[in-house]
Amino acid sequence: MPHHTPLIGTIVAGLVVAFLMGALAHRLKVSPLVGYLVAGIIVGPFTPGYVAHTGIANELAEIGVILLMFGVGLHFSLRDLLSVRRIAIPGAIGQIVAATLMGMGLSYVMGWNGLAGFVFGLALSVASTVVLLRALEGHNIVQTHRGRIAVGWLIVEDLVMVLALVLLPVLANVFGPESKGAGWQALLVPLGVTFLKVGAFLALMLLVARRVIPAALHWVVHTGSRELFRLAVLAIALGVAFGAALAFGVSFALGAFFAGMILGETPLSRQATAETLPLRDAFAVLFFVSVGMLFNPSIVIEQPLPLLATVLIILVGKSVAAYAIVRVFGHGNQTALTVAASLAQIGEFSFILASLGTGLGILPDEGRDLILAGAIISIFLNPLIFSLLASRRGEEGGGAAAPAGPVTKDHVVLIGYGRVGSRIASELARGGQALIVVEDQEDMAKRAEADGHKVVRGNALEDSTLQAAGITQAGRLLIAIPEGFEGGAIVEHARVLNPGLDVIVRAHSEAEVSHLEQLGVRHVVFGEHEISARILKLTASDAATV
Repeated sequence: MPHHTPLIGTIVAGLVVAFLMGALAHRLKVSPLVGYLVAGIIVGPFTPGYVAHTGIANELAEIGVILLMFGVGLHFSLRDLLSVRRIAIPGAIGQIVAATLMGMGLSYVMGWNGLAGFVFGLALSVASTVVLLRALEGHNIVQTHRGRIAVGWLIVEDLVMVLALVLLPVLANVFGPESKGAGWQALLVPLGVTFLKVGAFLALMLLVARRVIPAALHWVVHTGSRELFRLAVLAIALGVAFGAALAFGVSFALGAFFAGMILGETPLSRQATAETLPLRDAFAVLFFVSVGMLFNPSIVIEQPLPLLATVLIILVGKSVAAYAIVRVFGHGNQTALTVAASLAQIGEFSFILASLGTGLGILPDEGRDLILAGAIISIFLNPLIFSLLASRRGEEGGGAAAPAGPVTKDHVVLIGYGRVGSRIASELARGGQALIVVEDQEDMAKRAEADGHKVVRGNALEDSTLQAAGITQAGRLLIAIPEGFEGGAIVEHARVLNPGLDVIVRAHSEAEVSHLEQLGVRHVVFGEHEISARILKLTASDAATV
């Protein structure tokens, strides 16, 4: 068997070049997403040198979309989804209509027929799942009200696109260049079938899977095998997504989202998130690489004005429409800006629509190239747009952490309220120690508040979060999260703000212990060391009494 296969070559080339370009982007203080896109252009078919397999890259990227949506579902309950339905449903539909009409107007100027313009405009109307969620997570606002509106908006868009993909072949038969003379009646049957399939899928997930999935995972947990638990989580995410697409015609992303949402209602959601995170990040990177591979730079020279108009529809037209809709429905300015910035890009569904449209002969190749170029440019610019519009602290609480209230000097700042952190907080509170908990997971933060602790919601790697927790006045920093290297990064940030801070950090490996000691952390708690020391102490105590 040859060692160099298209699959291995695509994975290796994609990840290695993405790492190099991502590191360069980080060095230049721009979003790593830019580096991943450039990596895709480098290994793509339109630039000299090694060419990765585009088809395989797209399939690998789909796994990233599945895992990403599964992770979002873990932290997005059915209650959250229903809470934003009054704005997400009419807002998404209104924005799709507005963007589609703008796209049809541009296509009319270019001399295309109405059906080609409809497909073109529809492809410009739907935002990328991966880009949206990366932006929300990067600014720590997935769990805010405006973040839930943006995610709910995206789910409605996905449902509309599922319907569009089913109806597009029928529209091609009715109105396409090779029309067979079918009438509007031909639309009724596939439309009804699609609604029935989506309804059946939702019913199955809410009535059956809601009981089966948590029960299965609880059984796996009781086996005591972490490897089996990790495998079970991946099997649920990928299995439900694939089964939903195969049996009900629902998108992979939507199926994975509902699987995660059901699992998110159980106490195992945090552990499930931790187990899927490494794979999710790796495959999400491959998604951006696959997008970069599709970009043909020559279109910038051959079609500059149509490309400029396409980009303006995506970045300005869609954003203005979304902003206006959110404001009309009575939401605040910062919520409207967040939704507008979130949707100022296009992605995976746009590619699928473009490919299907050209395959059916209803969208010219020029339209597909404009859609791909518009996606590349919008994904490239979206992090900047999001930072300018959505990351500001607004009336909804933004991504910035709110101060926990007045604190006494020399209080303790505790990072993480999981199984270890909650025990530490309980004992400190019992002893009368002033304490502030920093937690970025909404469910854990709510639990800490319910237990009577002062809580700062946010990422401890951000200076604003540490300052909100009063780090400059704190006497001690306790880091109870299980990731030692992340704990080291938090220590570096904290000591810039408070150089004399006493720090205690939790570690899970010898490498983490070594890293933390190199950073000057004097007190590192390593589970295996503590367990062995305790066993030896008990052994010595028992021997002394014999």
